Amino acid sequence: MEKLKPKLFSVMKTYTKQQFAKDVVAGIIVAIIALPLSIALALASGVGPEQGIYTAIIAGFLISFFGGSRVQIAGPTAAFATIVAGIVAQKGMDGLILATILAGVILVVMGFLRLGNLIKYIPFTITTGFTAGIAVTIVIGQIKDFLGLTYPEGTVTIETMEKMEAIVKNVSTINWQALIVGIVCLAILIAWPYINKTIPGSLIAVIAGILMVKLLHMNVNTIGDLYEISNKLPGLHFPSFTMADISGILPDAFTIAVLAAIESLLSCVVADSMINSKHRSNMELIAQGIGNIGSALFGGIPATGAIARTAANIKNGGRTPIAGMVHAVTLVLILVVLMPYAALIPMPCIAAILFMVAYNMCGWRTFVNLCKSSPKSDIIVLVTTFVLTIVFDLVAAIEVGILLAAILFMKRMSDVMEVEGWKYVDDEEDPDSISLREVPAHTLVYEISGPMFFAAADKILNISAKDDTRFLILRMRSVSAIDATAMHSLEQLHEKYAKRNIQIILSHVNEQPRAVMDKAGFTQEIGEENFCTHIDEALAWAKKLAAHSEHV
Repeated sequence: MEKLKPKLFSVMKTYTKQQFAKDVVAGIIVAIIALPLSIALALASGVGPEQGIYTAIIAGFLISFFGGSRVQIAGPTAAFATIVAGIVAQKGMDGLILATILAGVILVVMGFLRLGNLIKYIPFTITTGFTAGIAVTIVIGQIKDFLGLTYPEGTVTIETMEKMEAIVKNVSTINWQALIVGIVCLAILIAWPYINKTIPGSLIAVIAGILMVKLLHMNVNTIGDLYEISNKLPGLHFPSFTMADISGILPDAFTIAVLAAIESLLSCVVADSMINSKHRSNMELIAQGIGNIGSALFGGIPATGAIARTAANIKNGGRTPIAGMVHAVTLVLILVVLMPYAALIPMPCIAAILFMVAYNMCGWRTFVNLCKSSPKSDIIVLVTTFVLTIVFDLVAAIEVGILLAAILFMKRMSDVMEVEGWKYVDDEEDPDSISLREVPAHTLVYEISGPMFFAAADKILNISAKDDTRFLILRMRSVSAIDATAMHSLEQLHEKYAKRNIQIILSHVNEQPRAVMDKAGFTQEIGEENFCTHIDEALAWAKKLAAHSEHV
């Protein structure tokens, strides 16, 4: 069983000075990458820029310290932006803090219950669909700042569709200077990786944006124009709440918890493949819970493992949780010293950074490939989740997506299950019948294939016997599992034919179905002797019973 032990405690046994030097360098580089991203994601989430830094510091340190991965870097991510913005707009910061704390508690409980492996039961189509949908909502949310649009006072732009409507109505207010800054910053973000892979392009774009606005005296909104910047260290704040508040915020908390679990474990899997390691999924869930609780109490927003920052950590030599902790400490120094200068960053530059974040997370190639190559049922789940994420929200998308995936899965499984009777031929009709098994007189054989569960249980009751039938053999070698509904249908079949003095004989019952039958008392009801390990044994038993009944 997987150990509930932080990876930090395991790796320290063989830790060296050389690795410490590599971890420090990697941590500092990741902190420089995280700085503009944390600010941009905080603004996209409807909170102040420093709250993104608080999240990267508190959650980043705690998740690295307690985490089940050697290299995971945690902090604010794009996946949470639209959810957080909606909670803040409707329930305020106290509502967000409460939702994040509850999500943290849920994650800790999931870890202690060892539910880390359950995440794999969320279909790939759903994660792909809502990830692409989140990317689209981020883009739509940043168009206003990228174009420098002005909205009339009182314009409501909480939901994505409201933002889209406001953009269309106010597109005539475009600020061409803001658009120029945005385009230049976006061009830098696209081109810079081809020029230099050591210095993050987002940092260069921020510097370029600041210089353009300042030196050319451009009329463009900056962070300082819209937000009050603070370089104070985060302080402890516990929200007041009632049971009514908890019940009202619980759906959002579950969404945050599920999303944090999915994102962090996906990041761990990617990291494992890059360093040939194996993470501890349950310990990672506990760490994510602790990190989110800590982030919320110190003024941050929800956090999870960030795939891009984790990959950057690995590429720069980070191999232990020390790198993630150094990243958090470095951000503390940046917060105190450089945060006032964040007021100079132009809003179109922030929008450009978030456009690139959205592009990198959307996975459009995977989306298109799934649409081309997947079964229709999977495409329906994919597109439905994608559309609902944009039109409504992530809660509705995940709920409907999982429900739809479950229904379509059951439909596929019910189609797979077959109940077919053997074809009976005379020697004259089939010259090759010498290779066929001889079925005793007054005996029918039905072969059941596929899992027997509630969606296909009615097929069992469709088994029909002739007037002269005395023995019904059910060949179940291809039945891997049976549920309570199918078991009930099997009992009904037995009752139906018991009244007609037809004996049911079961052939090759697998382990799970046999356990269910034993527990339900069905084994005792039809008799242990009527369970045969092979079809030849079942046919011989039917023949023996027939011969015995003739002599009675």
